[in-house]
Amino acid sequence: MNKPPRQPPGKPPVPNDRRPGKRPPFRRKPTGAPKPPAKPAQDGPPREGDRIAKLLARAGIASRREVERMIADGRIAIDGEVLDTPATVLTSLRGVTVDGKPVGAPEPTRLFLFHKPAGLLTAERDPKGRPTIYTALRNALPQGTPRVMPVGRLDYNTEGLLLLTNDGEFKRALELPSSGIPRTYRAKAMGKVGQNDLEALFEGITVDGVHYGQIEANLERRNGLQNWIEMTLTEGKNREVRNVLEHLGLQVSRLLRIAYGPFVLADLPRGAAVEVPQVEVERFRKAMKREAAR
Repeated sequence: MNKPPRQPPGKPPVPNDRRPGKRPPFRRKPTGAPKPPAKPAQDGPPREGDRIAKLLARAGIASRREVERMIADGRIAIDGEVLDTPATVLTSLRGVTVDGKPVGAPEPTRLFLFHKPAGLLTAERDPKGRPTIYTALRNALPQGTPRVMPVGRLDYNTEGLLLLTNDGEFKRALELPSSGIPRTYRAKAMGKVGQNDLEALFEGITVDGVHYGQIEANLERRNGLQNWIEMTLTEGKNREVRNVLEHLGLQVSRLLRIAYGPFVLADLPRGAAVEVPQVEVERFRKAMKREAAR
């Protein structure tokens, strides 16, 4: 399979069809795919409100799972009474405090693109004292930016596009494999591999007992044993690209994510961040909802 010439390997490609809004945000589900069974009707009136973890995630405090850990640690209270269960249902966050500080009303959903350099941990803190993305974000994000959370993770030595949002529910939707949002990577790998080997990944592959679903892979260029490979996947399992390429006998020396859904790295400088216009965020969220309703 031949593709048009690309930019030099040291710089991510910026194809015209990958600008935001110029490519579908995710792949359509195969026609004829069975629909999930309808949920049984619930007895009694519908429940009012939502679980506190969902409300706090929406407010940008933390992900649902992190909120549940905060509750277990006694860090969340309602009207001064420490909460002891994540099953609490509320209609608002009035009276809720985290570490003694009142929780404000949720801000509008915001989304940032960040060019993560290699050598940063995708975490808020590291017991080993290694630098994290938040070290770089202090200077990358404009003053007054609310607390943001990374969408998924990039390994310590993986660089490239990392999405950041202040909305925990939006973060969760972007991460779920069921959303079918493609992530595209470019990998520099040493070894022998042919295009036929890469095309076989389209059918999925199992490595050390872990099954990886459909992967679109293309051998961009080869120079002796050095290969540049582009891979697009939708599951985003832990170390998926590295594990699959190592299974093919390749040694990955550089891994760069260049796209997440319709959002692309383009020429964003390393260590820099830029906010996605609100109109594009809302357009994308509506497209996700339409796809989920199919």
